[in-house]
Amino acid sequence: MTFEPKPPVKPRPATKWIVGAFVLDAVLVVVFAAIGRASHGEDALGGLFTTAWPFLVGVVVGWLVQGAWRDPLPPVRTGLGVWGATLVVGMLLRALSGQGIAIPFVIVAAIVLFAFLVGWRALVLLVTRRRRRRTDS
Repeated sequence: MTFEPKPPVKPRPATKWIVGAFVLDAVLVVVFAAIGRASHGEDALGGLFTTAWPFLVGVVVGWLVQGAWRDPLPPVRTGLGVWGATLVVGMLLRALSGQGIAIPFVIVAAIVLFAFLVGWRALVLLVTRRRRRRTDS
């Protein structure tokens, strides 16, 4: 009988990291909506929920589809899925609710949401790797 060691199991992230990552995604979506409203001369706070809710639903869908709570930090494995769902679901819900989805808006939303939802994860990865290199040296 041979014994084959199991690959190391990655520990589940702490609840504070899971909650923090989800809250950060949601906050960044609200910031995206506020910036968009302000850039069009609209009251940034007045209709903020109307603008943000489709994308907030998209964040929730992204988290559920990706199982992001298992590992919320990887920019590619988790961030891209959350970003894609946020963008697609957000645009579909905007269209279904009678809000505009002009092509320039879709492009800008794709870029900004990518920078926000994948970008913060990439920064965390970069900082974490740099810290590990310093401690390993």
